[in-house]
Amino acid sequence: MKKAALHNLGCKVNAYETEAMQEILERCGYEIVPFGEKADVYLVNTCSVTNIADRKSRQMLHRARKNNPDAVVIAAGCYVQAAGRELLQDSSVDILIGNNEKANLPEILKAWEEEHDASRIHDLTREQTYEELTLSKNAEHTRAYMKIQDGCNQFCSYCIIPYTRGRVRSRRLPDITAEAARLAEAGYREIVLTGIHLDSYGVDLEGETLLTVVEEIARVDGIERIRLGSLEPRIMTEEFVGGLAAVKKLCPHFHLSLQSGCDGTLKRMNRKYTAEEFAQCCERLRRHFDEPALTTDVIVGFPGETEEEFSQTVEFLKKIRFYETHVFKYSRRKGTRADRMPDQIPEPVKTARSEILLKLSEENSAAWRARLIGKDVEVLMEEAQTQDGACWQVGHTREYVRVAVRQDEPLANRIVTVRAESFRDPETLAGRLL
Repeated sequence: MKKAALHNLGCKVNAYETEAMQEILERCGYEIVPFGEKADVYLVNTCSVTNIADRKSRQMLHRARKNNPDAVVIAAGCYVQAAGRELLQDSSVDILIGNNEKANLPEILKAWEEEHDASRIHDLTREQTYEELTLSKNAEHTRAYMKIQDGCNQFCSYCIIPYTRGRVRSRRLPDITAEAARLAEAGYREIVLTGIHLDSYGVDLEGETLLTVVEEIARVDGIERIRLGSLEPRIMTEEFVGGLAAVKKLCPHFHLSLQSGCDGTLKRMNRKYTAEEFAQCCERLRRHFDEPALTTDVIVGFPGETEEEFSQTVEFLKKIRFYETHVFKYSRRKGTRADRMPDQIPEPVKTARSEILLKLSEENSAAWRARLIGKDVEVLMEEAQTQDGACWQVGHTREYVRVAVRQDEPLANRIVTVRAESFRDPETLAGRLL
């Protein structure tokens, strides 16, 4: 039996696609082995969101060739889309598979065996068809990620993704609900909806919206929780938030991409909202949901970010009090407008600003988790852990707060009620089973 090894770089959408390609290879008769082992086929699903991601993609492709010089090495995904000509000259790579061609993996491998010519990269700016990749199982055992959308029309000044992923393409609702039913049949209790720009789901379809998707998945027997991936504030209208609040299976956990709390920086980023509009969206969510968990992304050190602009972001984060803030130092990406902007921020300044925001995030996160102490919370148990000689059953609340119960009996994939009593560690609450 031939062996295949896969490695994923980048976002949750990439992870979903890598698992889908793994299922394709399994159906073709391949045994899946760890990436560090000798295999007949190596597939790297690449990322190109930053220059660093490009470099990591190249490193993994070269590592695959080193693992087995005689193997077929496949580069797939965003870096292929961004640097296809460069990769054609790379002796470490045999096959290039661009985005929207991953479902054709069997035919591409066959073409390589017959002709040694199987590169598939085309202009995604003209692509209007959603590539149907499906999963029947997921790397996680209780929670399944499901891709329902691809592409982006936003063109933020720091981002290459509209060029590597193309324009917005949405998955058909019957295909979504069919996969949800398969995942429920396989025992998954929670589904997380993901996409490159999830807000845009349905703009290329007639009569289908992200809210429609949530409502239809909620009707699937066996699915107890629905969680949304990253969203932008503009989608959080009164009508949309009210519709979400009516779906009882929807988890009150919302990741809203902020990037900056300063209007001047947001404008240079080509983000299409103001800090005040973002704050209004957060207020709207808190009005419709009982203490929802709000999380966000922030980029520090964007070109031209002054001390005053950074201070505005700090004050904004203090005002909103996010459950979690993911902090990223601005990383230049060739081919973007931001890469050509003047007043690039020195790395030491980025690091200093990042540390300030990370400390603030830790304080906000601890305060948010502490509010659950003394309350009864619903936890989807996921795994058993051993700590200091004791066995703990660990899972997440609907708000995505990690909770541990000291108990020997396995509880994986069960939804239980727990009285949160204390902190087990900075990121985990300890409680007792009710």
